[in-house]
Amino acid sequence: MRAALIQFTSSDDPQDNLARLRPLIAEGARDGAQLLCTPEVTNVVAPRDRLREVATTEDADPVLAGLREEASRHGLWIAAGSLAIRTDDPDGRLANRSFLLAPDGAIAARYDKIHMFDVDVSATETWRESKGFRPGDRAVTAALPFATLGLAICYDLRFPHLFRALAKAGAQVLLVPAAFTRPTGEAHWETLLRARAIETGCFVLAAAQTGEHAGRRLTHGHSLAVAPWGEVLADAGRAPGVTLVDLDLARVAEARRRIPALLHDRPFAGP
Repeated sequence: MRAALIQFTSSDDPQDNLARLRPLIAEGARDGAQLLCTPEVTNVVAPRDRLREVATTEDADPVLAGLREEASRHGLWIAAGSLAIRTDDPDGRLANRSFLLAPDGAIAARYDKIHMFDVDVSATETWRESKGFRPGDRAVTAALPFATLGLAICYDLRFPHLFRALAKAGAQVLLVPAAFTRPTGEAHWETLLRARAIETGCFVLAAAQTGEHAGRRLTHGHSLAVAPWGEVLADAGRAPGVTLVDLDLARVAEARRRIPALLHDRPFAGP
């Protein structure tokens, strides 16, 4: 299985983002990718007021429509890491939603980010994702012809029970598209991704936002591919672009044979 990770700097203009994504998708397809992964909030990164101004419903989102066209044009699977999508929520909050697009352009799966990034990273950096986005409540796997995927988004990475549930449901490859902040990315990004791979015996593919966005937001970059035994197979660094990685799915079974931790859960009483 060959995958392509698109590392990208989303602007606050969805049409601009789509125009810059198309050649990167074509590059990944030309280099033989069967699955192409984009980062979290591929369609727009912006302060909350601007985000609400440009976000549309799923049916009207230009980036989703364009990605469906590209999947069909190139005959490949595209995991749109996530898009900010307008919902019918009475309080006006959006969904942070992943889309898995089939080679004919059809939407094969959707996943709404469950865990909201409501944190105080430092005295000067505070995030309240739940003010702009409503959380999802359902874990999602998707069976492709060459692998079963488990879908997650960014802050989900800090909740290992979600990834264990995905692996137990059959996932062999975990997708973790992200827009990690610089401070948390430098401290925790690689460590957490490697831990999730080791704990589950899965490959982990993490396409990331990078650079400076509207509102002076900085993201970490370093899109990673991690093997089931925990080694980093590819690190995209900080530059935008396409990173290719070949995955041997037999390594999933081998890692789980060597350490069958997914079979060893036991009930226990709370402390």
